[in-house]
Amino acid sequence: MDPFVLVLCAVALVALVGTALLYGRTGQVRQQLAFQQESLAGERRALDREREHSHREIVVLARDEAQRIRAAAEAEVREQRVQLQRLEDRFLVREERLDERQRELVERADRLRAREEELGVLRISVERERERAAQELARNAGLSREQAHEQLLARIEPAVRLEVARLAQQWEADARDTASRRGLQIVTQAIQRCAVQQVSETTVSVVPLPNDELKGRIIGREGRNIRAFETLTGVDVIIDDTPEAVVLSGFDPVRREIARVALEMLIADGRIHPGRIEDMVARADSEVHARIRDAGEAAALRAGVTDLDPELCAVLGRLRFRTSLGQNVLDHSVEVAHLAASLASELGVDAAVARRAGLLHDVGKAMDSSAEGSHLVLSVELARNHGESAAVIHAIEAHHGDVEFGSVEAVLVQVADAISASRPGARREMLETYLKRMQRLEGVVNSLSGVEKCYAVQAGRELRIIVRPEEVDDLTAARLARETAKKVEEAIEYPGQIKVVVIRETRKTEYAK
Repeated sequence: MDPFVLVLCAVALVALVGTALLYGRTGQVRQQLAFQQESLAGERRALDREREHSHREIVVLARDEAQRIRAAAEAEVREQRVQLQRLEDRFLVREERLDERQRELVERADRLRAREEELGVLRISVERERERAAQELARNAGLSREQAHEQLLARIEPAVRLEVARLAQQWEADARDTASRRGLQIVTQAIQRCAVQQVSETTVSVVPLPNDELKGRIIGREGRNIRAFETLTGVDVIIDDTPEAVVLSGFDPVRREIARVALEMLIADGRIHPGRIEDMVARADSEVHARIRDAGEAAALRAGVTDLDPELCAVLGRLRFRTSLGQNVLDHSVEVAHLAASLASELGVDAAVARRAGLLHDVGKAMDSSAEGSHLVLSVELARNHGESAAVIHAIEAHHGDVEFGSVEAVLVQVADAISASRPGARREMLETYLKRMQRLEGVVNSLSGVEKCYAVQAGRELRIIVRPEEVDDLTAARLARETAKKVEEAIEYPGQIKVVVIRETRKTEYAK
């Protein structure tokens, strides 16, 4: 055969086979496309069903929520309607009551108006009757109205004056008696409201030791420990044969307290040498000053005084370590504050001023010896420098009577100070000093002429003098009381005041036979 024909036949055969293969592949592709289209259609139908189901669920939920909101709104509306109905009923009842009250007021006004008219008619008739009686009396007596009035006044004036004088004397006696009882009651109540313990005045502090071996360690090698301790604290350390005890002596109570705390710290620590002593004294100084501030704040709180300056409060706390004749000055200040405030409340004056002045009246005693001036001057300066009011400063300045009293509160602070200092058991006085003062009092009085007996009573606060009646008359007795008071003031120093009572008794005896 011709090669060209063979080639054509081969090409035709290859084309035929390729066509057949292409047709088979196209059928597969068409089948796959048809299957994918059918799958997509199924998924689309599933999505449509799911979307329709979700839409139905949303619609159902929205309908339920709408019904719930509607039910809540209806319930709230019903509750508001009930409340409005209640308010309306209440207003109606109140309106009815107001109407009834208004009718009653109108009726009462009408009755009062009618009563006033009746009283007006009666007043007119009484005036006419009085005028007629006066004219009749004047005609019968032959006097005019003015003349009769003058004669009547002249007749009854002496009796009225006598009655007024008698009533005035009675009222004065009643007022004096009432004032005395009331004043005694006020002072008694004020004293009963506060009472503090008596604290003995001392210049030594005793520190207990666990054993006597510590005495040698406190002294140290060649006495270096005790010398360092005394130099840093400013107190004397007395180590004697007293078992398990060391005595600290010093006139400054704050330094003595610092020394006591430092020595207790050293004993508890166990290491006693000059370096450790210096550290412990510094710590004790900080601790004691912190206690002083706390004591001042606690005292102000006990006294009921607020917004006190912190620096002044710290100065006030130093009074915890000051005593006066055995009475703690800080407790005395708190007691004076309570007494002054109680008296001020009873009398209706400013209790806050009396309370603050009573608490701060002796704050100058907390200053050390380097400050110049009396404790009164220092107290006034401290109060003025720390912003206290003029009323408080005046009450502090006048509590010893150095300036004239300008307010009731100042008088009450002085009275409270005297009560706190002179009440029984408040202050301690040595028996020997007390007996000497009693003997001097009686000696001053017995030296006067006309005195028969003299007794010092009430712890020396009252002198009762019995005179001879044939030598001393009433006027001389009064003069003798004044002279005795002046001599006592000049010759004797004493706290408070002394009452001088002169008794002149005359007895007459007769016998019936």
